[in-house]
Order: sequence, then structure tokens, then C-alpha cells
Amino acid sequence: MKKNDEFELDITDTGNEGEGIGRYEGMTFFVKGAVVGDRILAGATKLKKTYGYARLVKVITPSPFRVTPPCPIAGKCGGCQLQNVDYQKQLEIKESKVYNDIVRLGKVDPSRINQRDGSLIENGNEVVFHKIIGMDDTCHYRNKGQFPVGLDKEGKIVTGFYAGHTHSIIPTEKCMIQHELTDGIMQTVRDFMEKFSVPAYVEREGSVTTKEASIGDHDRSGKKTKSVDRTSSKNNSGNTGLVRHVLTRVGFRTHEVMVCIVINGQELPHWESLREMLETSIGHYNERLPQNMMSDKAESQKGNGTNDQNNNVEYKLASFSININTENTNVILGDKVKTLYGTPYITDYIGDLKYRISPLSFYQVNPVQTLKLYHTALKYAGKTSTQLKHSENSGEEELTDSLSENISGKTVWDLYCGIGTISLFMARKAKKVYGVEIVPQAIEDAKKNAEINGITNAEFICGAAEDVMPAKFAENPDLRADVIVVDPPRKGCDEKLLATIVKMEPERIVYVSCDPATLSRDISYLEEQGYTLKEVQPVDQFPYSSHVETVVLLSQLRQKPDDYIDVDIDVAELEGTSAETKATYEKIKKYVAEHNDGMKVSNLYIAQVKRKCGIELAENFNLPKSEDAKQPQCPKEKEEAIIWALKTFKMI
Repeated sequence: MKKNDEFELDITDTGNEGEGIGRYEGMTFFVKGAVVGDRILAGATKLKKTYGYARLVKVITPSPFRVTPPCPIAGKCGGCQLQNVDYQKQLEIKESKVYNDIVRLGKVDPSRINQRDGSLIENGNEVVFHKIIGMDDTCHYRNKGQFPVGLDKEGKIVTGFYAGHTHSIIPTEKCMIQHELTDGIMQTVRDFMEKFSVPAYVEREGSVTTKEASIGDHDRSGKKTKSVDRTSSKNNSGNTGLVRHVLTRVGFRTHEVMVCIVINGQELPHWESLREMLETSIGHYNERLPQNMMSDKAESQKGNGTNDQNNNVEYKLASFSININTENTNVILGDKVKTLYGTPYITDYIGDLKYRISPLSFYQVNPVQTLKLYHTALKYAGKTSTQLKHSENSGEEELTDSLSENISGKTVWDLYCGIGTISLFMARKAKKVYGVEIVPQAIEDAKKNAEINGITNAEFICGAAEDVMPAKFAENPDLRADVIVVDPPRKGCDEKLLATIVKMEPERIVYVSCDPATLSRDISYLEEQGYTLKEVQPVDQFPYSSHVETVVLLSQLRQKPDDYIDVDIDVAELEGTSAETKATYEKIKKYVAEHNDGMKVSNLYIAQVKRKCGIELAENFNLPKSEDAKQPQCPKEKEEAIIWALKTFKMI
């Protein structure tokens, strides 16, 4: 086969970016736009030794899961990779991805995941894999947008989204997943730039491109570029023009609107005119809202405990700012934000907690699913081993009671805490919550959010979690962590951070992930270190995209060394047969293997541990042949497993 050859292909699977996967003559092919179940005519575009890429020439037999995309630019835009797939099939694809990654990359034995419907479990080593939580209404769910600004071939200003794996802007007048108000805002920005001849940012050929954040909006690694004090609209890479991106946020509960213009300079000319145009656009949107919708909103807000501003059912421009980014960088936002009108933030609610959100703050983009996602995380944080059997379909009332009973008096660490969303939910029931986040503005928002919600037992620390936690633990080895919550960026957790988490020995680890692959990698590490995966809950946070959010619970199974005390036992005084006969070496080996993922221990190791525990070794009970100090000593991990076996057999 060579490039441009055409061939028929059956699509049998879906790739990480929503592409169809099929096999032809022993090679695996990835085809954008193909749907699992399709039979297509494909044209080879790139060939490797064992796999290749192909274009979709024609659909010969359409898949029963193929649907007409509701968006006219779905095939061009890089955001919604699965719009041509039936939504229920989308959920199935995402659920399978999480499952397969946990088995393949997480090294979790599939036989442990034998209750995928969330029913009761009896074996402590089994995993409940819950059905994915989908959405009833999959349109206009995003509260945040980041739109690149550029020029088309005719030199006309365009805004939209980057095509997949390119820096070519696909002009977008309407987006079916953004809040509907956003379409008018972007039209207003384009009109403003045309009217006042405000130039769009243009990169010179070969410069580093500014990549649009993926639809998951979950990369808050904190890598920032140094702002340059310049007033020119030409930056130090030779890139020219002024307006780079437009950031929008909409409060779904408060109806507050944020517009932040990212510029390659220090000032935005005629910004007062843009502010007036934006307010007019938002006013027109309010006028188009059906009166019955306005009445329903007003009615739904009665008696919900929110303040005056939340009772305003009309949308309003609450924050208008510029963000200065004069660097040749792949980071969308610079460090410096200058508020031009209103406040430096907007507010919104998750449940009954109010949050202040700044342009640089991380905040989940789908408020409907975020509530479900965080409730799952809270539910897992409040569990005990017995409550694992009673988790399905827990409502808010049941969740609150569970947390009150099981988190009271506990210390929680919330790593990658953002503006404190999860931290503050837990702080209402926990003894103490520590939140760690690398973005300074997010930490300031988190502190303010604690204040406006009257929460005093949450402490927020600015810094990289992989640096802060090891440093804090080194300062104070007695540092307590009953529950640790991690919600990292796509790269997952740094191994140094995971090692510190293990040393802190929390009872439970709640891991919120936007990437099943890195989640699974970290699950494998944590299970090797003595934790076991208990529950998995996928959540469709981003309908029509290939991304999926997941919450998992890992529990500590093995007992800690300080759970034991040294005692002197006179074996001769025991009634009946001696303790030595309570379990043979083979029984102990079998128990250790069954309860520690196949761990193997030798007779020598068992004998060493027995001696430490005060059990006399008879001549005929596999005594070591030599007392040579060079003999291998039982590793701590295996010693703990053997001690647990001896305790189970009532030998200590």
C-alpha cells in the first residue's frame, strides 16, 4: 500500500480524539469523521510500519450510531469530535475508554471489576464501576469560552476555534455548546474591531503558536510567561497586531458576564466604546429571552438563600478587563489583568456555595455536571468501608448526612484546589481543610470564597502541589491527612507528590481526573504502594467531545506499622496446640498473595517476621539454615502483609 491508495474499511473502535479505528491487511488505520459501525471507503494519507492514517472518502454503509451533526462546522472545528455519533453511543464510548485504560494502564485485573452496574460488593478487592453520568440537555452547557482572533485570506477579522492540530481559525458565528449569550459577545467584538480599525494579532511564519485550550479546559499547570513592559503592538518575536484572544465567562446562576480581551500590548484603544457595545448586545439578548423563561427563573430563585444580585434574572456585564500577553508563547493568558469596568471577577454558585471567579482562575466549564462531579467526590471522601454498599443514587440530603457522620473531625488536603470549590464543600463538615494551588490569583479567590461563605477552617497555600506537600511533610512528619483529594491537570500527578501522599497514609484518596490514561497510570502506582481501587464514576463533562471526567476512590487496606504494639508472649502457656500450628507457611503465603495482588513471600521472610512478633520457631518449622547477617531481610511492605496474615490467623 502507498499514500492515496483507496480501500474499504470496517470501523470497529473509536480513538482518543474521536477518530474511527479499523484494520486492513494487518494494519491499524485512524480515520477522522468515521463512526464505529461504519463501512467506509478510505484513502491512505500517512503510513507507518504497523499503523496509518486515512481520510474518509465515502461512507459505504453507515453505522446505526451515525447521526447528522447539529453544528454546520462540526467536521472542521477541533472542539466537538463526536457530533456525528448518537449521544448514548458517545456515553458508551467514553465509559469504555475509562474501563479499558484502568484495566490496561492501571493494571487492574478485570475479574475485580465484575459489578459494573454499581450493585453491592462483598469482596474487599472488587471495584464498583458505575455507569457514566450523562446530560439531559447537551447544548449550550459551557460557562467559559476562549476564542482566538485572526484574519481570513481576505484580511477580514475572524473569531472562532482552531481546526484540529492546526493554527487555522475556523470562523464561528454560533457555537452550540457555548452559552448562547456568547455568540452576541463575539459578534460585538468583531464589529468593534472593524469599526475602530483595531488590528488582530498576526503571527509571523515559523513563530511559536498560541494553542487554543482543549475543550476540557483542564490544563492549569501554572506555566506562565514573563510580561514585557511594551506599549507597541509588535512583540519581541516579530508578531504583530493587538487582539489575540477573547475570554468569556457567564454565571449560570448569577447571570453575571465577564469579557476579557487578551492583547499584545498595554492598552486597548476605544475600550469605552466596546464596553457600551457589549452592554447593548447583552441587553438585546435579555429582550429575546421568552417571558415565561424569565418568570421561571425568578420563581426558581425564591427562597434559595442567595443575595440580591442573584435575584436579577437578566444578564449583565459585571467584569470587563484586558489581559496583557506580549510573549511569543503557547499560553493563552499572560500574568497581568487590568480591570477596565466593573469588578475583577464574577460570582456564581455550585450548590449553595458562592464562588468568586477571576480571568486567571480555574473553574469547571459545565456547571450542571460539575455539581454531580463534586457530589461524587464528596460522597467518596465521606465513605467508610461499610458504606461502599450503599452509595448508588445518593441525593444531596443523604450525601450531607454521610459527610457529617464520616468527615467530622477529619483533616482533608485538597490538591490542585483551584478557587476552593471542593475544599469549601468539605470544610463545612471536616475539622480542617488544606487547599494547594499554583495560580496565585486562584488562591486569593479561594481565600475570599471562604470568607464570603463564612468558612474559617480552610487554609489555602500557593505553590505547586508536588513541591508543597513533600516540603510540608518533611517539616512535620506527623502531618495528618485523613482524606486527600487530587484534581490535577491532564499530565496527572507527579510521582514525588504520589510518594508523599503514600507516606502521609490517608484513609482514602479521592482522585478527580480529566484524562483516563494518566489517572490509570497513577492508580497503578498507588495500588503498588498499598492502596486499592474501590469505586469508579465516569462523568460526561464535555458532551460531543472525546473528553471524559472520572472520579475514583482508593482506600488504604493494609494496616500501618503504628497500628501494632510489641507484646511478650509465652507460647508454652497457650492452651491447646501452639500458635505455630495455627497456620502453615503455605497458608500464610496463600493469604498474603490473595490479599495483596499476588505478592509472593518466602519461608525465610515469614520466619523473620514471626521472630519479630515473638513467635517461637520449632526445629522442624523451616528455620533459616544460617544466621548469617548477609541473609536478605524481609522488605517493609512484605513484613506488613505477613503481620496482617498472622493477625488474621490469630497468631498474634
